[in-house]
Amino acid sequence: MPLGLLGKKKAKAKEAARLVGSQQLEAGGDSPPAQAPRRKLVFHTQLAHGSPTGRLEDFSSIQELYAKIAGAFEISPSEILYCTLNTPKVDMEKLLGVQIGLDDFIFAHVKGIEKEVSVYKSEDSLGLIITDNGNGYAFIKGIKDGSLIDSVKTICVGDHIESINGENITGWRHYDVAKKLKDLKKEEVFTLKLIEPKKAFEVQPRTKAGKSSAGQIGAGRGTLRLRSKGPATVEEMPSETETKAVQKIDDLLELYMGIRDFDLATTMFEAAKDKVNPDEFAVALDEVLGDFAFPDEFVFDVWGAIGDAKQGRL
Repeated sequence: MPLGLLGKKKAKAKEAARLVGSQQLEAGGDSPPAQAPRRKLVFHTQLAHGSPTGRLEDFSSIQELYAKIAGAFEISPSEILYCTLNTPKVDMEKLLGVQIGLDDFIFAHVKGIEKEVSVYKSEDSLGLIITDNGNGYAFIKGIKDGSLIDSVKTICVGDHIESINGENITGWRHYDVAKKLKDLKKEEVFTLKLIEPKKAFEVQPRTKAGKSSAGQIGAGRGTLRLRSKGPATVEEMPSETETKAVQKIDDLLELYMGIRDFDLATTMFEAAKDKVNPDEFAVALDEVLGDFAFPDEFVFDVWGAIGDAKQGRL
């Protein structure tokens, strides 16, 4: 199917993806099923600003994980902004996604100080890189050096964006938030309501990093892969080729869409498996990620990055 015709089939592709996904789940698909956990997996957690250690087990999705963390510390799941692996710092390269190393320690960052910031949009680009926690909260993953937002020192990496110009965006995905910010009119003032993560007594530096999150997985031999549907599975660590390709796709997501999402990049890499040309790849993307409406140039660049990784050119 030519790439230019894909936009006309978004709704049908979305429904088809649901049907195909459920059929593959029942039938097992053409490929062998992922290895299921053979032993009871136990993870340990703390609140990033300081707490006793809690014990986590029996979860299969981000939502279930947040509920388990909330139960361990007797807080509401809605208090959790995001989690980092193996560090209590607001380190965007250690964000928890859908894969957790079997030896990883989970630190939960909870809501801290609320702040409201008004900014005059003097430039087209704000310099923000947006991501989300997979549970309804978008937050700032990076601030580009020398950008408009870089000059506003009250806006920090790790801040959750609760509202834009009074419109609550809880539940929005990162790409919707990035588009909303991009579409703000130039030469006008806009207002952000932010919530920063609760901090311990030490003062953390105002990080600007928005680099790839591929280093988030721990050093254990396997990872626990969380899923929105069905049980979590234990999988092998990604190969070097996959890691490099996913890192490049993550870079392209930032370039084209202003977001970084290692899990989304991984899904795109998996969609390219067994595809022989960019048209087949575009159809596969439309089936699993039709809501994104990726531009044709982006799809070609992602296909090229995956090919470069497989040929050892990255």
